[in-house]
Amino acid sequence: MNPMEEVLISKATLNIGVGEGGERLSRAINLLESLTGQNPVKTFSKVTNPEFGIRKHQPIACKVTLRGEKADNAIKLVLDGIGNILRETQFDDHGNVSFGIAEHIDMPGIRYDPDIGIFGINVNVTFEKPGYRIKKRKIQRKKIPQKHMVKKEETVKYMIDNFQVKIE
Repeated sequence: MNPMEEVLISKATLNIGVGEGGERLSRAINLLESLTGQNPVKTFSKVTNPEFGIRKHQPIACKVTLRGEKADNAIKLVLDGIGNILRETQFDDHGNVSFGIAEHIDMPGIRYDPDIGIFGINVNVTFEKPGYRIKKRKIQRKKIPQKHMVKKEETVKYMIDNFQVKIE
């Protein structure tokens, strides 16, 4: 196989949406920091929604972006919590996959901490092939040809081979 056609994990983003700032958000940040060993960033609301009590530019969630071995470990941890089962609809046409876990205490090795509480975690995994740098570089930026884009079937095969995932 051509090494330029090998599918790789570019990044994994773990996200906890709290819906409000303050104490709950700081506990979610502490949870992500203890799980990943990296410092999460806050995300802010884009619109005002009085029904949910959210104002524009108010912190409502936190996320952390993982690459390399840390990304692999985080994906394995969350997949073990959901039983290594993904649905076909969780993969998009560009070869990315998104899944979540309803309670972080379902992951193996994680115990309930009353100081933190219980949070759900969303995981988004972005895949790419070698050579994607030309799409992001500053000088002589180019488009990725259609035949070099990551396809849904390649991502499904990667997840089955590397993470022993069952697809429903």
